[in-house]
Amino acid sequence: MVNLILYGHEFSSYTWKALIPLYADGTEFEFRSVEQHGPEFATLAPFGQFPVLVDDGEVIAESSIIIEHLARHHPGPNQWIPDGDAGLRVRFLDRVFDQRVMDKATVPVGNILRPEDQRDPYGVEQAMTKLRAAYDWLDRNLAEDGWAAGEAFTMADCAAAPALFYADWVEPIGDRRPRLARYRQRLLAHPAVSRAVEQARPFRHYFPLGAPDRD
Repeated sequence: MVNLILYGHEFSSYTWKALIPLYADGTEFEFRSVEQHGPEFATLAPFGQFPVLVDDGEVIAESSIIIEHLARHHPGPNQWIPDGDAGLRVRFLDRVFDQRVMDKATVPVGNILRPEDQRDPYGVEQAMTKLRAAYDWLDRNLAEDGWAAGEAFTMADCAAAPALFYADWVEPIGDRRPRLARYRQRLLAHPAVSRAVEQARPFRHYFPLGAPDRD
């Protein structure tokens, strides 16, 4: 019997973030898409947001906490959060990719879904200015090769993969940030990330700004 159940959506960036460590570790779990299990999910999610992990009846919300829970209770071959200062670096970069990249990239997506007379172009441009600043910082601070926090693939990379995947659709990283662009390419080539990308491919028509014909 499978005791781990992950509720989410195949096209959701934060669902990807939780799926990637499960795939990379080869952890046995059941994925329940909200496409088919929406009402069931709604009874579990404390804030109506996915993903949500159910571990033998215990509900764990928020993608970073899900990864911490998996690392603690279902460890696999990957160490998602190292000990000591290295772990602080991973947690810091996790916050950068979630809050400075992914959350900013969602602003124009949400804006286009508003009624036309309630759209906020100024708010969108503010978010894009902050996203470009995050891109620039990452391009200066990432290594030439390897992963976000060093040689090991960690929680920071689980956050980076969906964040940079979708953010580049909204605000292209461009040629003038070559280090960040190459890092995104490395992420998309990782088997666990590639699996998440392919699983989400049938839902690209959901992207309100129009998914580009790439990736």
